[in-house]
Amino acid sequence: MLYHSDSKGALRFQLAIMVVDLLIIAFFVASPVLRERPSFLWIDYSIAAILTADILARALAANDVLRWLRRSTTIVDIFILATLLAPLWLANLGFLRVLRLWSLSRSGFLWRPLVRRGYGPWREVIQSALNLITFLFVVTGFIYTFFFREGSGITGYVDALYYTVTSMTTTGYGDILLPGMWGKLTSVVVMIAGISLFIRLAQALFRPYKVRYPCPQCGLQRHDPDAIHCKACGYQLKIPDADD
Repeated sequence: MLYHSDSKGALRFQLAIMVVDLLIIAFFVASPVLRERPSFLWIDYSIAAILTADILARALAANDVLRWLRRSTTIVDIFILATLLAPLWLANLGFLRVLRLWSLSRSGFLWRPLVRRGYGPWREVIQSALNLITFLFVVTGFIYTFFFREGSGITGYVDALYYTVTSMTTTGYGDILLPGMWGKLTSVVVMIAGISLFIRLAQALFRPYKVRYPCPQCGLQRHDPDAIHCKACGYQLKIPDADD
């Protein structure tokens, strides 16, 4: 199957699908601004058709369909599809479509071609950065959806993005404030979660390099590149060379 094979043709297919995914995510990020345009629904339903075909193809490629359906990434993709098929009824939940970036970052489908091109050691860094970006745009969409009204200080999508960034970095210029108790609680959540994600990204950038190789005995995932024994249980490891 093209979704799981390591052949050159399959890798080209996987890279093409990844590019399409990134273009779809770009549309999701911009959708709050584009929502009032006449072409919005045409693009929305076109993406729904693409995502439907992708979900069905992944289901056919899965060895265990029921197990595949229980995955968090699959549930997120099905929810995103529902918001695409009912854009008017679920308009207030449209900002959650950006979670497609999170589900993509958790997919082996994304990492197989990247690992083959030598980006395997950067997996944790890239994944942490994608988590941070996903959170940034989900929160921006939430603030734009629920606090964009007269007198709120949020006059557009850029203001919502600006407020999210200043809250996540705890800069707090004070020029934009979310009104009411829910605004304050939203700010608290954004600051705490934002700091946590920044710390996670910093740890991924500066911690000593490890390779991902699950220990067959205890399941420990990360080991030193030249490790002979698992430091958790002492099991003798056979970590393949990076060039293998």
